[in-house]
Amino acid sequence: MMSMLNLPETIASSLLEIGAVSLRPDEPFTWTSGLKSPIYCDNRLTMSYPAIRQLIAEGFAQLIREQYPDTEVIAGTATAGIPHAAWVADKLNLPMIYIRDKAKGHGKQNQIEGVLREGQKVVVIEDLISTGGSSLKAALAVREAGGDVQAVLAIFSYQFPQAAQVFADSGIPLATLTNYSTLVEHAAKEGIVRETDIAKLQAWRENPQEYGTIK
Repeated sequence: MMSMLNLPETIASSLLEIGAVSLRPDEPFTWTSGLKSPIYCDNRLTMSYPAIRQLIAEGFAQLIREQYPDTEVIAGTATAGIPHAAWVADKLNLPMIYIRDKAKGHGKQNQIEGVLREGQKVVVIEDLISTGGSSLKAALAVREAGGDVQAVLAIFSYQFPQAAQVFADSGIPLATLTNYSTLVEHAAKEGIVRETDIAKLQAWRENPQEYGTIK
Protein backbone atom coordinates (compact mmCIF):
# COMPACT_ATOMS: atom_id res chain seq x y z
CA MET A 1 0.00 0.00 0.00
CA MET A 2 1.44 3.36 -0.96
CA SER A 3 2.17 6.13 1.52
CA MET A 4 -0.42 8.92 1.59
CA LEU A 5 2.22 11.23 3.11
CA ASN A 6 3.78 12.40 -0.16
CA LEU A 7 0.74 11.75 -2.34
CA PRO A 8 -0.44 15.41 -2.59
CA GLU A 9 2.94 16.57 -3.91
CA THR A 10 3.35 13.52 -6.16
CA ILE A 11 -0.03 14.11 -7.81
CA ALA A 12 0.58 17.87 -8.07
CA SER A 13 3.89 17.13 -9.80
CA SER A 14 2.18 14.69 -12.18
CA LEU A 15 -0.57 17.17 -13.09
CA LEU A 16 2.04 19.82 -13.92
CA GLU A 17 4.18 17.35 -15.87
CA ILE A 18 1.38 16.35 -18.28
CA GLY A 19 -0.06 19.85 -18.59
CA ALA A 20 -3.31 18.99 -16.79
CA VAL A 21 -2.60 22.08 -14.70
CA SER A 22 -0.88 25.18 -16.02
CA LEU A 23 0.25 28.26 -14.07
CA ARG A 24 0.63 31.69 -15.72
CA PRO A 25 0.82 34.37 -13.01
CA ASP A 26 1.83 37.08 -15.51
CA GLU A 27 -0.49 36.11 -18.38
CA PRO A 28 -3.71 34.94 -16.72
CA PHE A 29 -6.18 32.63 -18.41
CA THR A 30 -9.81 33.66 -18.89
CA TRP A 31 -12.35 31.15 -17.65
CA THR A 32 -15.77 30.67 -19.26
CA SER A 33 -17.26 32.77 -16.46
CA GLY A 34 -15.06 35.70 -17.49
CA LEU A 35 -12.88 35.37 -14.42
CA LYS A 36 -9.18 35.95 -15.08
CA SER A 37 -7.08 33.28 -13.43
CA PRO A 38 -3.37 32.44 -13.06
CA ILE A 39 -4.24 28.74 -13.27
CA TYR A 40 -6.00 26.46 -15.75
CA CYS A 41 -6.91 22.89 -14.85
CA ASP A 42 -8.02 20.08 -17.17
CA ASN A 43 -7.81 16.82 -15.24
CA ARG A 44 -9.42 14.95 -18.13
CA LEU A 45 -5.89 14.63 -19.52
CA THR A 46 -5.09 12.16 -16.74
CA MET A 47 -7.21 9.54 -18.54
CA SER A 48 -4.52 9.29 -21.21
CA TYR A 49 -1.69 8.50 -18.76
CA PRO A 50 -2.11 5.02 -17.23
CA ALA A 51 0.48 5.47 -14.47
CA ILE A 52 -1.05 8.76 -13.30
CA ARG A 53 -4.66 7.58 -13.45
CA GLN A 54 -3.57 4.49 -11.48
CA LEU A 55 -1.94 6.72 -8.87
CA ILE A 56 -5.13 8.78 -8.58
CA ALA A 57 -7.38 5.71 -8.39
CA GLU A 58 -5.26 4.12 -5.68
CA GLY A 59 -5.16 7.42 -3.78
CA PHE A 60 -8.96 7.58 -3.79
CA ALA A 61 -9.27 3.88 -2.91
CA GLN A 62 -6.89 4.17 0.03
CA LEU A 63 -8.69 7.27 1.32
CA ILE A 64 -11.99 5.38 1.21
CA ARG A 65 -10.53 2.29 2.89
CA GLU A 66 -9.10 4.40 5.72
CA GLN A 67 -11.79 7.05 6.27
CA TYR A 68 -15.01 5.67 4.77
CA PRO A 69 -14.68 1.87 5.11
CA ASP A 70 -18.46 1.32 5.17
CA THR A 71 -18.89 2.72 1.65
CA GLU A 72 -21.22 0.59 -0.46
CA VAL A 73 -21.42 2.53 -3.75
CA ILE A 74 -19.01 4.75 -5.70
CA ALA A 75 -20.63 7.62 -7.61
CA GLY A 76 -19.03 9.63 -10.42
CA THR A 77 -20.05 13.12 -11.47
CA ALA A 78 -20.78 13.62 -15.15
CA THR A 79 -18.68 13.77 -17.06
CA ALA A 80 -15.13 14.12 -15.75
CA GLY A 81 -15.67 12.16 -12.53
CA ILE A 82 -17.08 9.09 -14.28
CA PRO A 83 -13.85 7.37 -15.42
CA HIS A 84 -12.15 7.89 -12.06
CA ALA A 85 -15.19 6.55 -10.23
CA ALA A 86 -15.12 3.48 -12.47
CA TRP A 87 -11.45 2.78 -11.70
CA VAL A 88 -12.00 3.27 -7.97
CA ALA A 89 -15.11 1.07 -7.93
CA ASP A 90 -13.11 -1.62 -9.72
CA LYS A 91 -10.28 -1.44 -7.17
CA LEU A 92 -12.71 -1.70 -4.26
CA ASN A 93 -14.99 -4.22 -5.98
CA LEU A 94 -17.99 -1.97 -5.33
CA PRO A 95 -21.04 -1.01 -7.41
CA MET A 96 -20.85 2.26 -9.32
CA ILE A 97 -23.39 4.88 -10.34
CA TYR A 98 -23.05 8.21 -12.04
CA ILE A 99 -24.83 11.51 -11.60
CA ARG A 100 -25.95 13.74 -14.46
CA ASP A 101 -25.95 17.51 -13.96
CA LYS A 102 -29.72 17.33 -14.51
CA ALA A 103 -32.32 14.67 -15.19
CA LYS A 104 -32.64 13.34 -18.73
CA GLY A 105 -35.45 14.86 -20.77
CA HIS A 106 -36.54 11.51 -22.16
CA GLY A 107 -36.98 7.84 -21.24
CA LYS A 108 -37.08 7.34 -17.47
CA GLN A 109 -35.74 10.88 -16.97
CA ASN A 110 -33.02 9.62 -14.64
CA GLN A 111 -30.51 11.94 -13.04
CA ILE A 112 -28.69 9.02 -11.44
CA GLU A 113 -27.70 6.10 -13.66
CA GLY A 114 -27.10 2.67 -12.16
CA VAL A 115 -28.57 0.98 -9.10
CA LEU A 116 -28.82 2.97 -5.87
CA ARG A 117 -30.80 1.43 -3.03
CA GLU A 118 -32.35 3.34 -0.15
CA GLY A 119 -29.86 4.02 2.62
CA GLN A 120 -26.73 2.83 0.79
CA LYS A 121 -23.54 4.62 1.81
CA VAL A 122 -22.09 6.52 -1.15
CA VAL A 123 -18.81 8.31 -1.86
CA VAL A 124 -18.97 10.81 -4.74
CA ILE A 125 -15.88 11.14 -6.97
CA GLU A 126 -15.20 14.46 -8.70
CA ASP A 127 -12.22 15.67 -10.73
CA LEU A 128 -12.06 19.32 -9.65
CA ILE A 129 -13.50 21.55 -6.92
CA SER A 130 -13.80 25.24 -7.75
CA THR A 131 -16.68 27.02 -5.98
CA GLY A 132 -18.08 23.64 -4.94
CA GLY A 133 -21.55 24.33 -6.30
CA SER A 134 -21.81 21.64 -8.99
CA SER A 135 -20.14 18.98 -6.83
CA LEU A 136 -22.46 19.68 -3.93
CA LYS A 137 -25.46 19.61 -6.29
CA ALA A 138 -24.43 16.11 -7.40
CA ALA A 139 -24.04 14.94 -3.80
CA LEU A 140 -27.44 16.34 -2.87
CA ALA A 141 -29.00 14.53 -5.85
CA VAL A 142 -27.68 11.26 -4.37
CA ARG A 143 -29.06 12.22 -0.98
CA GLU A 144 -32.47 13.07 -2.48
CA ALA A 145 -32.51 9.68 -4.23
CA GLY A 146 -32.12 7.94 -0.87
CA GLY A 147 -28.35 7.54 -0.71
CA ASP A 148 -26.34 8.26 2.42
CA VAL A 149 -23.50 10.49 1.17
CA GLN A 150 -20.32 9.79 3.13
CA ALA A 151 -18.12 12.37 1.37
CA VAL A 152 -17.18 14.07 -1.87
CA LEU A 153 -13.62 13.27 -2.97
CA ALA A 154 -11.82 15.14 -5.76
CA ILE A 155 -8.44 15.06 -7.46
CA PHE A 156 -7.77 18.78 -7.07
CA SER A 157 -9.20 21.86 -5.37
CA TYR A 158 -8.55 25.56 -5.91
CA GLN A 159 -9.18 25.88 -2.13
CA PHE A 160 -11.59 28.76 -2.54
CA PRO A 161 -13.05 29.70 0.87
CA GLN A 162 -16.51 29.62 -0.75
CA ALA A 163 -16.19 25.89 -1.50
CA ALA A 164 -15.15 25.05 2.06
CA GLN A 165 -18.14 27.02 3.33
CA VAL A 166 -20.80 25.41 1.13
CA PHE A 167 -19.63 21.93 2.08
CA ALA A 168 -19.46 22.84 5.77
CA ASP A 169 -23.00 24.20 5.56
CA SER A 170 -24.24 20.99 3.91
CA GLY A 171 -22.64 18.69 6.48
CA ILE A 172 -21.02 16.65 3.69
CA PRO A 173 -17.25 16.09 4.13
CA LEU A 174 -14.94 17.16 1.30
CA ALA A 175 -11.43 15.81 0.72
CA THR A 176 -9.01 16.11 -2.18
CA LEU A 177 -5.88 14.23 -3.22
CA THR A 178 -3.98 17.45 -3.84
CA ASN A 179 -4.70 21.17 -3.88
CA TYR A 180 -3.74 24.61 -5.09
CA SER A 181 -1.33 25.45 -2.24
CA THR A 182 0.59 22.20 -2.71
CA LEU A 183 0.74 22.78 -6.45
CA VAL A 184 2.07 26.34 -6.09
CA GLU A 185 4.71 25.26 -3.56
CA HIS A 186 5.87 22.43 -5.83
CA ALA A 187 5.91 24.70 -8.89
CA ALA A 188 8.10 27.20 -7.05
CA LYS A 189 10.45 24.43 -5.89
CA GLU A 190 10.81 23.19 -9.47
CA GLY A 191 11.32 26.70 -10.90
CA ILE A 192 8.04 26.64 -12.83
CA VAL A 193 7.06 29.88 -11.12
CA ARG A 194 9.24 32.41 -9.35
CA GLU A 195 9.43 32.61 -5.56
CA THR A 196 8.19 36.19 -5.94
CA ASP A 197 5.00 34.88 -7.60
CA ILE A 198 3.92 32.81 -4.60
CA ALA A 199 2.29 35.66 -2.66
CA LYS A 200 0.39 36.79 -5.77
CA LEU A 201 -0.80 33.26 -6.49
CA GLN A 202 -1.94 32.69 -2.91
CA ALA A 203 -3.74 36.06 -2.86
CA TRP A 204 -5.76 34.94 -5.89
CA ARG A 205 -6.89 31.84 -4.01
CA GLU A 206 -8.18 34.00 -1.16
CA ASN A 207 -9.78 36.49 -3.55
CA PRO A 208 -10.45 35.14 -7.08
CA GLN A 209 -11.20 38.67 -8.28
CA GLU A 210 -7.51 39.47 -7.74
CA TYR A 211 -6.85 39.37 -11.49
CA GLY A 212 -10.20 40.91 -12.43
CA THR A 213 -12.81 39.77 -14.92
CA ILE A 214 -13.51 40.28 -18.61
CA LYS A 215 -16.58 42.45 -19.07
